Amino acid sequence: MLAELAAANAAFGIIKNFVSNGKELSGCVKQISDFVFSKEQLEKKASKKKASGGGSDLEEFMALEQIREKEEELKKIMIYLGRPGLWQDWQRFQAEARKSRRYQEKMAEKRKQELIEYAGYGIAFIFILFFAGILSWLLAKWMGKI
Repeated sequence: MLAELAAANAAFGIIKNFVSNGKELSGCVKQISDFVFSKEQLEKKASKKKASGGGSDLEEFMALEQIREKEEELKKIMIYLGRPGLWQDWQRFQAEARKSRRYQEKMAEKRKQELIEYAGYGIAFIFILFFAGILSWLLAKWMGKI
């Protein structure tokens, strides 16, 4: 959790420094992406810990609160230094990207389950062939053909 928070803080520091030097937001796209990715990873880890009943609630809350504050600052930067409607477009884009990632995760999980199922079928087929071979060998031996 601390690694994600550190990554988000570092990315936001670069964004803030970039903008304070008079440069445009389009020049620090990678850092914005890193910030959002770190935020999502932090939220995902916090929700997993919450679901499993482990972890420090205060630590998770404070980390997520720091991310929210930095996201609010990013919002202000986009509103005041970006083009009109940039923040709303960014929110829409994030929502679509999040849906796409969830769909891809779901499809990857489905594909993984299918591969496990096919592997099970393959192993079962190999066992059937093996036991059929042993049975035919025993039958041939019993009948005296071997």
